[in-house]
Amino acid sequence: MPNNILIVPTLSEHLPEIAEIEKMCFSSPASLEFLTNEVQNDSAYYLTALCENKVVGYIGVNIIVDEAYIDNIAVLTNYRRKGIAATLMNITIQKCRDNDVSFLTLEVRKSNFPAISLYQKYGFQTVGKRRNYYSSPTEDALIMTIFFNTGESHE
Repeated sequence: MPNNILIVPTLSEHLPEIAEIEKMCFSSPASLEFLTNEVQNDSAYYLTALCENKVVGYIGVNIIVDEAYIDNIAVLTNYRRKGIAATLMNITIQKCRDNDVSFLTLEVRKSNFPAISLYQKYGFQTVGKRRNYYSSPTEDALIMTIFFNTGESHE
């Protein structure tokens, strides 16, 4: 990751730029209102990647008891393939481990091979499919999950 990238907890001042990234990256972007509510949610964990005070990426996760769900992870096109998404994932996975989370899961378009490849690199496995989950264009989602060994016996 470039030295001029800083990963910080998401602040309300980052949200307008995150909303713009949502519009650029997703066919059904989260609204500024949704993002504002999420960041204020006690179960939400959002990180922002900054380059010279410009938001260039982010990740949003909800941790509920011992389960974690990635809402979205996105990086501006010009900043991709520089390790930003990988750094966001590394920090998030460590946060899950530190909080004794059993699993971390997400949905991804079945045609989004770069994202699928990134998730597989971290040990995510395809555990299911949601038919016609996405619109514009209509497409199935793969449900990908990484399971953590929490040290508990589930016998």
